[in-house]
Amino acid sequence: MTDTADALAGLPFGRCRLGDEPAYCIFAGRTVRLLDRPAWDPDAEVMRSVPLPNVSIVCPVDPTKVVAVGLNYRTHVEEVREHAQSGTGEDPILFLKPPSAVVGPGEEIALPAGSERVDYEAELVLVVGRRCRDLTPETAPAVVAGYTCGNDVTARDLQKLDGQWTRAKSFDTFCPIGPWMVRDMPSPTASVSTRLDGEVVQKGAVGDMIVAPLDLLVFVSGIMTLEPGDAIMTGTPSGVGPMVAGQRVTVSVDGLGMMTNPVVAAT
Repeated sequence: MTDTADALAGLPFGRCRLGDEPAYCIFAGRTVRLLDRPAWDPDAEVMRSVPLPNVSIVCPVDPTKVVAVGLNYRTHVEEVREHAQSGTGEDPILFLKPPSAVVGPGEEIALPAGSERVDYEAELVLVVGRRCRDLTPETAPAVVAGYTCGNDVTARDLQKLDGQWTRAKSFDTFCPIGPWMVRDMPSPTASVSTRLDGEVVQKGAVGDMIVAPLDLLVFVSGIMTLEPGDAIMTGTPSGVGPMVAGQRVTVSVDGLGMMTNPVVAAT
């Protein structure tokens, strides 16, 4: 229908808060079109439109799980070799981040008291639009809802101490996603970057990935059933580094926008 076609034609879409409850929406310049269901649903309908200043933008998805891939840029493999599992093999290294780690744009990243080094990791995020399993390269594109930005926040010292990644990557607030989604995947030359207090500290390109986003989707779907709204984080380029309380971290992907989160000490 035409409302959904608007989103698929290039307008960003996601979720916003108007009052107490988040709502799915399409961002059309200074106007926000509130929907009765996610914009990627072909039956989505516009319920009403409101001015952009009347809403706050929240995490564009509410995933049942976040599947992340480690060491998907060769430069990052070398950068963190001493902290990571040895070898990368032929298959992607997967790990999960819990839904409780997910926050949206503008929300705080809380540094846990038990870690002395917490790093930013800018990533392109693929969002699943419908329930799927055992995809092929031919069927995978049809289940993609869209793409957004993510920050795979990592307690680097705990990652090194544990020898595996669950604790280091699973603290509450360790998975900012947003600010919204777009339907089409960014070009291979699109940059994936991080700024700390406005200074560029990390930068790579989508095309530098070892395993491309759609290939990751096929691989993950061969392991587990994916539900609408599930997110696949596609890896981070080199340049990861620590954040400290009081800083503001911004991750961006060309064509998708940017997401900023303040960094605070856990209370």
